Amino acid sequence: MREAPALALACAALAVATAFPASAQQKSSPRQEATAPAPQAGGTFINAQGQQIGRATLTQTPSGGVLVQVELRGLPPGEHGFHIHETGRCDPAGGFQSAGGHFAPRRHQHGYLVQGGPHAGDMPNQFVGPDGVLRAQVLNPSVTLGEGEGTLFDADGSAIVVHANPDDYRSQPAGDAGGRIACAVIERQR
Repeated sequence: MREAPALALACAALAVATAFPASAQQKSSPRQEATAPAPQAGGTFINAQGQQIGRATLTQTPSGGVLVQVELRGLPPGEHGFHIHETGRCDPAGGFQSAGGHFAPRRHQHGYLVQGGPHAGDMPNQFVGPDGVLRAQVLNPSVTLGEGEGTLFDADGSAIVVHANPDDYRSQPAGDAGGRIACAVIERQR
């Protein structure tokens, strides 16, 4: 009679042992997916004199947004508007007007503080310290490096622009952020 409980215990242990590798394999699949390289883009910022002053790196996130990381030097201290613009051209001779308006594929209004906003390219103001350096990491949930609505790689591309003044998050069409002092064309990396 003692053999039956021992046999039942051995069968249960064998069932657990054979089930564990299967569950371990199932758990390793998402982990493998997480290590797959995320689509990236980048760009080189230039100032109004056409000099290179920094870099941008954009990374597609698993949640669907794009992480925008920038580092620029030689900017005036203070608060500055920071947006993705609708055209991938940065001509300093024209004050970067070549970058067009804010990226707005869904035709929303400009600004976080208005009904019907924001543009897909609207991002929070950024601060430059007394040393003239801007370092930022911003998650933009309204754009993608992939296909479809919100892609930064439509027919004419897109650019990141730093403005002379802060965005007031209300005024149309661009938050009264003033002139464009730095620009980077967004280009595919991988």
